[in-house]
Amino acid sequence: VQLQASGGGLVQAGGSLRLSCAASGRTFNSYHMGWFRQAAGKEREFVAAISASGGRTYYADSVKGRFTISKDPAKNTMYLQMNSLEPEDTAVYYCAADRSWGVVAGTTPGMDYWGKGTQVTVSS
Repeated sequence: VQLQASGGGLVQAGGSLRLSCAASGRTFNSYHMGWFRQAAGKEREFVAAISASGGRTYYADSVKGRFTISKDPAKNTMYLQMNSLEPEDTAVYYCAADRSWGVVAGTTPGMDYWGKGTQVTVSS
C-alpha cells in the first residue's frame, strides 16, 4: 500500500482544512487507517483512526468534536476534515495504514505503512 497525503496549508485560527490520503493498491479496504501529526520539536502523536469497514472511528481528545475522519472506498481515499483549527494544531500530518486497530489507534507501535506528510500551519 502506498499512501499520499495532501491538502495541507496555511489557515487562520478558527478556519478549516480538509486533508486527503490517497491509497494505491487493491487492499485499501483491508486496512485500518489513521492520521498522526508531529509538531516541531515534539514526538509524533495520534490524531484519528477509522476502521477498514469505515464503521468505527476514534479520536484523540484534543481534536474530538473538531475533526472528522472518513473514507471513500470508491476513490481509495481517506479524509480528515479539520474545523475550528487552533495554533496548537500546527504540525506535519501523516496518514498511515495497518491491519491492527490498536496500531492505527495509536496504542500499539509498529505501523505497516506511512505516507509522506503534509504541513498544516494555523496562524493566531
